Amino acid sequence: MKKILLFGGGGVHDHKGCCDVLSGHLRQLDVQFDRLAEDYDAFTEERIKEYDVLVLYHTGGELAVEQKRGLVEWCAAGGKILGVHGATDSFKTSPEYLAMIGGVLKAHPFFRKYIVGLNDGTHPAVAGIEGYSVKDWEKWPVFEFEVEDEQYLLDYDSRNTILASTLFRGRLWPVAWTNRWGKGSVFYLALGHNPATCENPFFRKIFASGLEWLRAGAPEPDPKENKFAIS
Repeated sequence: MKKILLFGGGGVHDHKGCCDVLSGHLRQLDVQFDRLAEDYDAFTEERIKEYDVLVLYHTGGELAVEQKRGLVEWCAAGGKILGVHGATDSFKTSPEYLAMIGGVLKAHPFFRKYIVGLNDGTHPAVAGIEGYSVKDWEKWPVFEFEVEDEQYLLDYDSRNTILASTLFRGRLWPVAWTNRWGKGSVFYLALGHNPATCENPFFRKIFASGLEWLRAGAPEPDPKENKFAIS
């Protein structure tokens, strides 16, 4: 039976601690997964084909030709990738990888509290995330969530579907997106600087929702169902 590969590695971030937390999330979702760190040969054609989904918590690094080819061709053939945080700050000598993941980190301000808002209520990758409502205003629930994390400022492919955003210096920046790569699909989440951020309730919800969307075959949204509509 094919399954999930949780892959950690690279410098800067505590990939071991964060993957410990992500392992707990995966166990709560009752899915089978293997866990590896910095074994880039896991991306070669013969090894990556064992998996349906790659959960990637990684920063930096460099892929050899066969490792890069195995990963991007696996995704193009129908593989699914859930990239977390530094996945857009990884393998920068491989433009094919950056095109596949859908963007690249430019910079980030200091670690701080900020607001993330969902901005595509029709998309099944976030459809399970409920907003909060206030008495007498229940018909207009608020889909904004406080996080304390690194606020990634990203260059990204304009064809991405942006699912969540944040505001910095008067400009919206993506926090979560989906991206198509051939027959494959990518869900990217910019949150997750350290183990505590990976425990944030919003992180847990959007991580689980994105993973379930990938495992379900990454279906497109139904435009008739928009829970953000105001009436």
